[in-house]
Amino acid sequence: MPINEVRAFNRFYTNLIGALDYSKHLYTPYSLTESRVLYELAHSPRTDAADLRAELSLDAGYLSRLLTKFEREGLVGRAPSEVDPRRQRITLTPRGREAAALLDERSREAVGALLEKVPAEERPRLVEAMRTVREILGRGRAAHREGPVMREPGPGDLGWVVQRHGALYAAEYGWNADFEGLVARIVADFAQDHDPHLERVWIAELDGRPVGSVMCVRDDAPATARLRLLLVEPDARGHGLGDRLVSAVVDFARDVGYRELVLWTNDVLAGARRIYQRAGFTLVAEKPHRSYGVDLVGQDWRLPLQKGTVE
Repeated sequence: MPINEVRAFNRFYTNLIGALDYSKHLYTPYSLTESRVLYELAHSPRTDAADLRAELSLDAGYLSRLLTKFEREGLVGRAPSEVDPRRQRITLTPRGREAAALLDERSREAVGALLEKVPAEERPRLVEAMRTVREILGRGRAAHREGPVMREPGPGDLGWVVQRHGALYAAEYGWNADFEGLVARIVADFAQDHDPHLERVWIAELDGRPVGSVMCVRDDAPATARLRLLLVEPDARGHGLGDRLVSAVVDFARDVGYRELVLWTNDVLAGARRIYQRAGFTLVAEKPHRSYGVDLVGQDWRLPLQKGTVE
């Protein structure tokens, strides 16, 4: 009886989400497997081919053919892994990130349409039932990655970045609303006018909730990117998430051709400064100032990347 019920559920759910004809279901040219590979690449700053095989339980030959197709279409780039040259590092190109973002948007719309058919009072029970299925069937299955995953911002995430910066910096450092206003302007400028090929925001997510953020934007100086708005929630610290967020910015800035990455911070943010130092940033200038209702020492940090083409 349990076997029959599980098989019946599988048939029901694959039909419900259009798994058998996923490209038609989401109006995209990608199959379910192709979409999942793009999702994994979009939610990790660096992924080896071996990581993808392990995470998705894919045949090595099939994955190789799929990645070759993606490379031919300009969606991914392949290079020897920095950790182990015998492994291949797979990264999304700007075109690949656009494809992954489109898939994510279409998937959100499809799930949203599905949930609209469920009465509001029954949605918590549905979500809890799904969580229960994952927990029970996921026991004993080793997680491929530790800690949170990173993704593109969705609806409401940029507002969350502003709110959490204001609340956390007020609680931990006593900064006033001027700081939240600064963050709001930075986020608004990005939302209203940014180049998706050269600028990006990452949201770190843990157990379905946002727990961190970082931003890469163009600086006024030629071929220079600026890292901004690094944040990790207190209960998500200790996973190396800050390092992963900064590494995502560094890898992205290097991949798109920036020659230099810069940032501005304050000396009281000791934890963030240690992350920047581990990533290779060098302190190049500091200056006392009074901002956000307190006396601070502002610091400029710099990381050379490569000779690039971004101007």
